[in-house]
Amino acid sequence: MRTVVAKFGGTSLADAGQFRKIRQIVKADPDRRFLVASAPGKRFADDIKVTDLLLACFEKADAGLPFDGELARIRDRYQSILQELGLDFPLDAEIAGLSEHLASAPDREFTASRGEYLCARILAQYLGFTFVDPAWCICFDANGDLDMGMTKRALGASLKPLKNAVIAGFYGADEDGRIRTFSRGGSDITGSLAACAIGADLYENWTDVPGLLAADPRIIRKPRTVDFLSYRELRTLSYMGASVIHSDAVLPASDLGIPINIRNTDNPSDPGTMIVRKLPKGQTKKPVIGVAGMTGVSVIQVEKVMVSDGSGFSAIMLDILKQRCLPFEQCLTGIDTITLVIRNDLLNPCKDDLMDEIRRELNPDFLGLKENLSVIAVVGEKSTEDSSANVRVLEALTSAGVEICTINQGAGKLNLLIGVPEEKYRDAIKAIYATIEEDKENHI
Repeated sequence: MRTVVAKFGGTSLADAGQFRKIRQIVKADPDRRFLVASAPGKRFADDIKVTDLLLACFEKADAGLPFDGELARIRDRYQSILQELGLDFPLDAEIAGLSEHLASAPDREFTASRGEYLCARILAQYLGFTFVDPAWCICFDANGDLDMGMTKRALGASLKPLKNAVIAGFYGADEDGRIRTFSRGGSDITGSLAACAIGADLYENWTDVPGLLAADPRIIRKPRTVDFLSYRELRTLSYMGASVIHSDAVLPASDLGIPINIRNTDNPSDPGTMIVRKLPKGQTKKPVIGVAGMTGVSVIQVEKVMVSDGSGFSAIMLDILKQRCLPFEQCLTGIDTITLVIRNDLLNPCKDDLMDEIRRELNPDFLGLKENLSVIAVVGEKSTEDSSANVRVLEALTSAGVEICTINQGAGKLNLLIGVPEEKYRDAIKAIYATIEEDKENHI
């Protein structure tokens, strides 16, 4: 008998109708023994996610303002689900406890975690599964960082004796019992950790899309679904904005070679996207499998004659960033240049001070700053083996009148990173996606 861990996202748990769909999905495959639940998401376009309502409660409570209105909306969301499913659940007692917490000593992470906590308890009761609180078995250290070793042991010990279970996503606790959360979308990480802890045969990630799309559907009308891709390709696309799964959720599963299957709750018969270590026999690896990008970046260019002559120039530059805890997206070096790509939201608060420090410490021949750029990743593990694929991408951008501000192709044979003006971002994505479709049509 196989063991499948199935994580259900916020849209999959948005209302009672979605809970019923989950029950049918679980009944269709008894191997789906362990489920991970997110907090209820949006039911319609203008709706508000439960987690956002909880954070609004915290912000008001923390500022000493009344939060009753937001808390009432949260209660109503869950009460509607319970009534339609005919469940007897101590919702009022749970809401009263949350209200007391907010009124006395509100904690942001504890408050944010209650969406998953309540949703998982309700789903477990509805399915007749055991509820597992991750505060018992998702372990963080005193700094709020995941303790991977302890988590694997505690989570495995909690789940392995059980026939079926629902575990709340997104949070755990540190050694003092304080609730700690992952970044938003962190229920994906919980699911991957659970799959790893029990040695699952498959990790399913159920969401509201048919799988990983080859491009942003807000830019490309009906982009194709990627059937198969590697863990590394998924991590790159997720990091660059393909938000179907949290990028940090890939590592635990990939360490054990556990396949990840992205599925659509509203269309469970669709096979979705499989993320695997190796392609199944008969599947052809395309040079480019997808394109994704991020807007809102800037480029700092530092020029000094012979920066690569062993003077330590590059090390000093990177140490300046390290001392400021300022990460960068790309670092490109040449004989006389260092080019850094940094997110605007991180750079802007310290931009002027940083530029002054670079001038003072490095005395560059030239120091330039170019703002309002985007970075696009053209992803495919065979893209660097097939030079024609990258040539077509660059030719397509030139034909579309898109200026190429930076370009970086690493030695890892994974992706091509291209910087373009932000106002040309959509045009660039369209031009690049057209080359992907050309590859598909030509069976490259």
